[in-house]
Amino acid sequence: MQIGLHLPDLTYPDGPAALADDLTRIVVAAEDAGFARVSVMDHVWQIAVHGPPEHDMLEAYTTLGFIAARTSRVELLSWVTAVSYRAPGMLAKLVSTLDVLSGGRAWLGVGAAWNAEEAAGLGLDFPPLAQRFEMLEETVQICRQMWDPTDDGPYDGTHYHLGRTLNVPAPLHQPKILIGGGGEKKTLRLVAKYADACNIVDGPELEHKLAVLRGHCETEGRDYGEIEKTVQVTLDLDDGVAPFIATLERLAALGVDSIQGKLPGVWETERIERFGREIIPAAAEL
Repeated sequence: MQIGLHLPDLTYPDGPAALADDLTRIVVAAEDAGFARVSVMDHVWQIAVHGPPEHDMLEAYTTLGFIAARTSRVELLSWVTAVSYRAPGMLAKLVSTLDVLSGGRAWLGVGAAWNAEEAAGLGLDFPPLAQRFEMLEETVQICRQMWDPTDDGPYDGTHYHLGRTLNVPAPLHQPKILIGGGGEKKTLRLVAKYADACNIVDGPELEHKLAVLRGHCETEGRDYGEIEKTVQVTLDLDDGVAPFIATLERLAALGVDSIQGKLPGVWETERIERFGREIIPAAAEL
């Protein structure tokens, strides 16, 4: 099992003036500790689960480019990109650029978006939910086409029309696509049809959600084993190492391949180093 570090909270003790230095220390420590990937949120205001909207928040792809320049191994993604915030041709170009400049480490994490308040606040597009799901499917199709160096033809969908999907330079590899969310009728169907990874909340319904995904894979003629099953878990060792390892063992028994999580007090990099010593080697054996 792989472990990734998620950075949703950027309000650190030394404030914005030290944020670049803090982020550098954090991501370098994470890479040295053996974390598989680093992710950031695609929000422009902080969300309630992490703090008030006035807390510090950075734009996702600018931040990922910054992190790419300070690391060499960890995979990089937004967890997850709000589909309505960027035109899909530009989103495909953003991920391509990140992949080329990071040496082939970019993923596309994407979802149907949910934060109407921040969208209204900054004047970002936020159509009704059914339309956003249609946009999500077309966006994934466009990204795949633009990342194919043999196809720069037009794309003509219901919501998006691209005259020529030219994308030079192409990504160094085909970026993996993670579709976030656990909706059984739409989200998990799109995962089965298009995605390399899913993201389902750890909870009482996890096993059921994975069964639903398996069913969609059968319908789509997709190998369920091809899809990386990811779960978000708080990386908290306050109760000790053994209970955390037990959580990983429970998830592994359900078929979970990786976890991505927030580490409380992440600016204290000894917390990251402890994960590298006591958790990541054990997780690799699961």
